[in-house]
Amino acid sequence: MGKVDVVTADLISRARAGDGEAFRALTEPYRRELYVHCYRMLGSVQDGEDALQDTLVAAWQGLGGFGERASIRTWLYRIATNQCLNALRAARRRPAKAWDIPGIEPPEPTRLGEVVWLGPLPDSLLDGAFDLPVGPEARYEQSESISLAFVTALQALPPRQLAVLILRDVLGFRANEVAEMLDTTLPSVNSALTRARSGLERQQVRWRRHESSPAAGSPEEDAIVARFVTAYESADVQGLVELFTDDIFMSMQPMPHEYEGRDLVARFFEHLLISDRRYSLVPTRANGQPAFGAYVLGPDGARHGTGLFAITLAGDRICAMTRFENSVFAWFGLPLSLPGQ
Repeated sequence: MGKVDVVTADLISRARAGDGEAFRALTEPYRRELYVHCYRMLGSVQDGEDALQDTLVAAWQGLGGFGERASIRTWLYRIATNQCLNALRAARRRPAKAWDIPGIEPPEPTRLGEVVWLGPLPDSLLDGAFDLPVGPEARYEQSESISLAFVTALQALPPRQLAVLILRDVLGFRANEVAEMLDTTLPSVNSALTRARSGLERQQVRWRRHESSPAAGSPEEDAIVARFVTAYESADVQGLVELFTDDIFMSMQPMPHEYEGRDLVARFFEHLLISDRRYSLVPTRANGQPAFGAYVLGPDGARHGTGLFAITLAGDRICAMTRFENSVFAWFGLPLSLPGQ
């Protein structure tokens, strides 16, 4: 059960009286972690931002009903979670996008994926998001719980199971707190959690067998990234293949094409990278992973952004790649075109 200290109680009193600055002081410490929570729930940077804004509006309007039985943080998570559930219920299932990379005919994919509207999260939006009091019952490291593999697996869960698993296993809220947040019973929470864990394990089976990745910014990670950039920019498909694990997995949001296995992913890059074209990569980071804005030199002499690649590392190899469209560039501060070199 949360405890409201004297300073917080004063801010609540002032905010209830219409003091906007007091409300901001009350909620700002939780803004970043609430945003990441909404992103995990919805799998989209823009949808997460919209849900966060709806949460703050609802909190401002509903502050009079805050009974101080829970902490402000728990109360805000309750509002944010229910805003996300409302958004998920209202969302229409968006159809997968047809292949639209001009001049390239893709090889036959391993399968067509179900989760095709996932968006990457810029690491710049993660600053301070992991400095939070996670409960002792949390099962996942905060960095793992924001990885593309994990967020992709979450999106395949039914909304209520998704919410319960994040609140219990990612954030470590107690079962009775989650039941109160979702206006349901303790047995219902426990049942949903059991089903969600089972569903998540089925989704993650191909990711969890890999050894751990090198630390962000470490010499080991830098070495792999440098080899990847060199091979990609020189259209050296064989050099790329040498970096892949045998069971590398590649997806292409929001197109449903999924490729699994070194040979098939190599065949994809044989179609994508043409030796007489000039390529360049601009490094960034997404979901705690190395990522790159990909550009190709056009006939006008400018380099045009074609998409964003995020890679997942296992030891000294690449075990997964996700390609996103260039519509995500703005979130990463990447221009759609660059001067030619």
